[in-house]
Amino acid sequence: MDIAPLIQEIRAFLHTTFAEIDLWFDKDPDLRNDQPQNGGWTINQILEHIGLTNHFLLILIEKGTQKALNNANDLDLKTALENYHFHKDQLTEIGLHKSFDWIRPEHMEPTGEKTLPEVRNQLKDQLAQCLNCLDLLKNGEGALYKTTMTVNNLGKIDVYEYLYFLGQHGQRHLTQMRRNAEAYNL
Repeated sequence: MDIAPLIQEIRAFLHTTFAEIDLWFDKDPDLRNDQPQNGGWTINQILEHIGLTNHFLLILIEKGTQKALNNANDLDLKTALENYHFHKDQLTEIGLHKSFDWIRPEHMEPTGEKTLPEVRNQLKDQLAQCLNCLDLLKNGEGALYKTTMTVNNLGKIDVYEYLYFLGQHGQRHLTQMRRNAEAYNL
């Protein structure tokens, strides 16, 4: 399998997702701070949550990147890529808001401790971290290391799938922010 198109697709998806998220920082402050009637998070809280979740996912992604690069010394990359399957359908479901029950850990809940500019800068830095991992894994090495993802019973996923998961998580919350905005405008 030629891995280059997949890496390019993930790169473009991350760029698009982070750019769409970034637009929400410039929305009207009253909209961003509006508490939904259903008791859900404000847009500012959602933005903070995305940054928190990315932080913890990137710890795993960066460790996985290093382990995948180390595995490239011992495992046959060519054989791994011949049998490679990217689980796009399962991962795309992550991006659908309310597509399944998702109990997030308490440490990923927004606290309001970071200012909005700090959250925005954090997200910009996180995109750079993601792209750096893709640069390091440019030859397909990301397929050489898998770790368990319990969300939606995904099971063992590789580093490329983790990066795509991170982007899909952002898409999930873009839908949530759009719904908040629709309710606010009614």
